[in-house]
Amino acid sequence: MAVNRNFRTCPSTGLVYHEPAEKLIRWNAVAGVVSLLVGGVLALLVTLTRWPAVKLLPPDWFYLVLTAHGLDMLVFWIIFFEIAVLYFAASTLLKCRLATPKVAWVAFWLMIVGAITNNIAVFKGDSSVMFTSYVPMGAHPLFYLGFILFAVGALVACFVFFGTLVVGKAEKTYNGSIPLVTFGAVTAAIIAVFTIAAGAIILIPTFLWSVGLVSHIDSLMYRTVWWAFGHSSQQINVAAHVSVWYAIAAIVFGAKPMSEKVSRGAFVLYILFLQLASAHHLLADPGLTSNWKIFNTSYAMYLAVLASMVHGLTVPGAIEVAQRGKGFNKGLFEWLRKAPWGNPCFSGMFMSLVGFGFLGGISGVMMGTEQLNLIIHNTIYVPGHFHATVVVGTTLAFMALTYFLIPTLFRRELMFPGMAKWQTYVYGLGMMGFSVFMMGAGTLGVPRRHWDMAFSGAALPHEFPGAAYLMMGLMAVSGVLATVGGAMYLVNTVGSVFFGKKIVTPDFKRVPVREGMAPARPPEPAVAPAGHGAIGAGGFVAPGTFVLAMVFLTSFVLYYFVNWKYLSTVWPLK
Repeated sequence: MAVNRNFRTCPSTGLVYHEPAEKLIRWNAVAGVVSLLVGGVLALLVTLTRWPAVKLLPPDWFYLVLTAHGLDMLVFWIIFFEIAVLYFAASTLLKCRLATPKVAWVAFWLMIVGAITNNIAVFKGDSSVMFTSYVPMGAHPLFYLGFILFAVGALVACFVFFGTLVVGKAEKTYNGSIPLVTFGAVTAAIIAVFTIAAGAIILIPTFLWSVGLVSHIDSLMYRTVWWAFGHSSQQINVAAHVSVWYAIAAIVFGAKPMSEKVSRGAFVLYILFLQLASAHHLLADPGLTSNWKIFNTSYAMYLAVLASMVHGLTVPGAIEVAQRGKGFNKGLFEWLRKAPWGNPCFSGMFMSLVGFGFLGGISGVMMGTEQLNLIIHNTIYVPGHFHATVVVGTTLAFMALTYFLIPTLFRRELMFPGMAKWQTYVYGLGMMGFSVFMMGAGTLGVPRRHWDMAFSGAALPHEFPGAAYLMMGLMAVSGVLATVGGAMYLVNTVGSVFFGKKIVTPDFKRVPVREGMAPARPPEPAVAPAGHGAIGAGGFVAPGTFVLAMVFLTSFVLYYFVNWKYLSTVWPLK
């Protein structure tokens, strides 16, 4: 039996797009960017309020805006874009049709309705419970209902992704194992299923509590289960943006993993251990045993850290090998100096990698140590850490990928290519400074959730050292700079998608495909195997990457030691 399916081959990249998949990738990406726009405006308001010299918003508006900002950025922007990445990694990279497009559209509209419903509940003014929404603080029922609808839509989209993998295997559109980027997307989707299940376990009873059908929600139980959702949702991001790193390394340099088996093994470690990092939010909770806390934040979590260090070594290592193979083989770092730093795909990806490793990774391990956690728990250090992971790591990587998708997926030229070259630097450096200064202020004790660090009007005010005020001021200046970078991204992407010059390419063709056979596609380009014998130095094919890894390790050891020194200063309080 033959059926007609629409496929389009991008002439510049050879990527094969299935028409329903292409539309869904576009609309999920657009919905994500709209969420980023809303969340970015709210981010500026939060930043200007936490700036001691400005204090823009009163407390009621601050907590309303902070709640909406957290949800629009940490949930809606990132997950919409991740669903687009999943469909791209399955249908486009495997060159097969998307499974059940109608179901995928149902998932999309569930996510849209859920995101809008949640935002309505927050902006009504009676759901300012922040991203964590700890009970017994209660929000409007629409707050929880919107969350649940969005989560169900995302779960359905994950199953469409898994179904597409089955379609590709059944119709033999690829040979052997799935590509590494798709394997990383599988990792993200598996973690997503776990995450959404945890969210359902806690959010459905909380919704019933909000409408009066459940009389009581235990607060400690809520926190424990909620963080299996709240923190694990950020682990989806880690798997997704690492996949984007590998994709951009291949797109820009034609780089191949130094050892694909090792990289796949690191993704498997993510599946097994990455979610356990959520325990670092519970280290000060009284109802959990020390054995549980120590196991989850040491022996188990270190295996997830090992996986991230593997990716942090293999991605730049693959780039170095590819660059040295092209002749950039002088010294330790010619391959890096001669990299295309004017290409926002590369510059955004590399800054994402460095920022995620040096800022997010090192601070995350420190926070996951039970003893060290005590000195920064519930301080502004915590959002400093996750801005380094989720924003510098994930958002910057997604921005970098967008510059590849606009000409190939949306078939539009960038309206402002010069702006694009600078955007990743403005946003990346601004957000790195934002994270560093926030972590510095947190180390000095500035609280995480209080809108005014000066505690103006309090009966027993607390005076922080002058350095804390300096850190918060520098944090705000960096945040404003990052907001400018975010605005540059939105202006360029939205303008390009809707008003950019259209790139004329062969349109979709009705391809007759017999069941069980792959659609016709161009032959794979011949790739000469990279010979490593003439590149590298000192017996290493990627000596520069090895030196960078040693710099990272040294930084990690020194920072870890410094924080133990900080901890020793509070011991006399016993």
